[in-house]
This record gives sequence, C-alpha cells and structure tokens, in this order.
Amino acid sequence: MRLARTLIGMVHLPPLPGSPRWDGSMARVIATALADARALVEGGIDALLVENFGDAPFPAGRVEPAPVAAMSVVAAEVRRAHPATPLGINVLKNDARAALAVATAVGAAFIRVNVHAGAVLADQGVVHSDAYNTLRDRRLLGVDVAIFADVGGKHAVPLAPVEIEQTARDLVHRGLADALVVSGPATGQATPLADIKRVRSAVPDVPLLVGSGVGAETVSELLSLADGLIVGTWVKQQGDVRQPVDRARVERLVAAARRR
Repeated sequence: MRLARTLIGMVHLPPLPGSPRWDGSMARVIATALADARALVEGGIDALLVENFGDAPFPAGRVEPAPVAAMSVVAAEVRRAHPATPLGINVLKNDARAALAVATAVGAAFIRVNVHAGAVLADQGVVHSDAYNTLRDRRLLGVDVAIFADVGGKHAVPLAPVEIEQTARDLVHRGLADALVVSGPATGQATPLADIKRVRSAVPDVPLLVGSGVGAETVSELLSLADGLIVGTWVKQQGDVRQPVDRARVERLVAAARRR
C-alpha cells in the first residue's frame, strides 16, 4: 500500500462479544460498521482501519478469542462491501498477532500496532512490545501485510525517558516497522507538529502518518509534513467520537485535503 496524501478513516466498532458493554447483537455491530465504512468511502476516504474501539477497558496483552473472532466477521463484511479500498486492522490495546491473524483471514493490507518497540505505562498498566513474534508470524503466514507502528502512542507514556527520535529509529531499524504513526496524547487530541518534524528528521525515508487531531482546518498543514492521516473523531457527527460517521464532514475533510 503506497502512502501519498492518504486519508485513512477509522471504523470504530461497537462493543464486541466478551467485552463489558456487549449488547448481544452481532447484527447491530455489523450494521454499524458497514454504515460508517460506507460514509467514509463514499465521502472520499482512501483506506479504512477497523478497530475494537468499543471494547474498553482493554487488556494489556493478548485479547480473548471471542472479540478477535467477531472482528474477523465484521472486517470480512467491510472488505466484501468495499473490495477496492485498502483495509487495516487494530486490535486494542496491543494484540498485534491477533490483528495480523484477522488481516490474513480477510485480506487486509496493514495492521496498526500501538506498542511495537519498548514498553509504555498506559491505563491498562505496563504494555510491552511483541515485535519478534509479530514479525515471525508474518513470515510464517507468508502475507504482505504492512505494520504501521505508533511512536509513543495515545493514552500512554514511556516507562523511562527516551527521545522520540530514538523510538522512531528503533521501530524502523530494530522492529522493522513499515510506517510510523505520530499521535497526540489521547483520542481526538492534536498531534504536536514538533513531534511530526522530529520523527521525520530521524527516519526521513519511512512513510509517516498522523494519528489523531485531524480536522478540515488542519488537514492541509499536516499533509505538508506527513504522508498520510488517520481520521476518526472529527468525521463523526458533531465531532463526537461516540456518534456515527457524518458523510458531509468526511467530504469537507477530503475537499480540504485535496486543495493545493
């Protein structure tokens, strides 16, 4: 998947089987995901990223089989509805191996990994990377699925002080990440421009995405610094992450991104 002024739209899934707020209806989960995916694609978004956003609180490590199986079902439906749109998978908080398994099953193009190198302190406690097993699985599965790795990640801080440039270099040269994601401190919050520039300077030849705080007012400036943007909160109705995707807001964002 080439990244060049790419807009990736979030498909935030409702609570899945086994999560605390699961309401018992997979039909509703699928319908919600398909409606959001359709609004994003018809609004002009380039790619989709399916994430089990509604499953909070998330485990720090491996995710239970039930929500992973449910994500496969939903992702397959999204893929069937939009076969020409690149698809990504993120299994929260940090189950990259599960994300890779789902991506392999449904033919997704990439996975997002929140902690691919080192360890962070998050609301789940200490979250460790599992790059070795993730890369080993990808080799054994024989799939061409790209790894988009967060530099630091949202809702987390490093266990020990480390410069963002070193984290970026470790992700690429030791974790073998295919692209990097720089985000703000929490969902929907602005990504510091200084952080984007620092990561770009550290690994100038690696595709770089902005992972939070993207809106119609900021999209042009962010695309002048990054290869792509991941959009979620702003394209929801009234900019509320808990609401469905608003196609009109998607179209506004896309128009601002395409403006030269």
